Amino acid sequence: MNTFKFSFKNDYSELAHPNVLKALSALGNTQFEGYGLDEYSLRSGELIKAKINKSSADVHLISGGTQANLVVISSVLRPHEAVIACESGHIFVHEAGAIEATGHKICTVKGADGKLSAGDIEKVLNTHTDEHMVKPRLVFISQSTEIGSVYKKEELTAISEFCRKSNLYLYLDGARFGAGINSDSCDLTYSDIANLVDVFYIGGTKNGALFGEAIVICRDELKPDFRYFLKQKGALIAKGAAIGTQFEALFENCLYDELAKHANNMALKLANGIKTLGYGFLSEPETNQIFPIFPSETVKELHNLYGFYDWQQIGDMTAVRLVTSWATPESIVDEFLFDLSGT
Repeated sequence: MNTFKFSFKNDYSELAHPNVLKALSALGNTQFEGYGLDEYSLRSGELIKAKINKSSADVHLISGGTQANLVVISSVLRPHEAVIACESGHIFVHEAGAIEATGHKICTVKGADGKLSAGDIEKVLNTHTDEHMVKPRLVFISQSTEIGSVYKKEELTAISEFCRKSNLYLYLDGARFGAGINSDSCDLTYSDIANLVDVFYIGGTKNGALFGEAIVICRDELKPDFRYFLKQKGALIAKGAAIGTQFEALFENCLYDELAKHANNMALKLANGIKTLGYGFLSEPETNQIFPIFPSETVKELHNLYGFYDWQQIGDMTAVRLVTSWATPESIVDEFLFDLSGT
């Protein structure tokens, strides 16, 4: 049992938004088709396709983000093909070798501010020249990134154009899609994303759902047999309605965006308060993950009061990660700032 006042460790500590729980409860003993062919899953798919303004897209609902990455990437790549990712990318750092376990190498580049550029991708292609090496075929990016930064429209357009010119697929990890698309720093729309990438997913787990992600396939050649890949990887859930009804609740009346905006607003209020107290940041706050830099002694004191992760040691200073969610109370943000001011 945690003894601190509040946890800023992640954005999935709270179970689910009341509307989502209400929708799940309403299912009760209702009978429905299995494996995502139920009316709730199909209806949530239509809501998502309307949101991205692409009726031709295929939508598949699965349980989690690592599973989404594993299924999508392994379904796209042939055995000798590889994926390009930033060194901080989730598939490279935090998925226990899930992609490598499918037989595919991850070619990493440093990137900047947690993001790839067309130039980064080109460098990888230039160093993989023949059949004695793996063949880079897919580019992996995240919106928002592992350090809370977001791709702007100009950046994503440049990557998309380069990928299409170079015969590469472009895949966007959307574990924190809500935070990214609703960031004040983001000038991309849902429709822009659908037009610029080949496949992406919209994360529910980290934005008010009990669990669940929605994979959206935009490129026609990646659609056939995808349900076979889901089944083979254990991702075709018998009770698909349990995810479908959640996404239906999230995408009716713009609840998904509303929750993400709250998470971002709480993080930015926290960031502005921290700046006012004179502290700097590892990266500029843009979404619901922020990385302030405090004296290490201050960090020890804060650990007695709040849950959060230390991120990077910088001499006698420590960069920490603070994450807000759809349910973070504004009062706790005020309390954290008050406690910080007294350390």
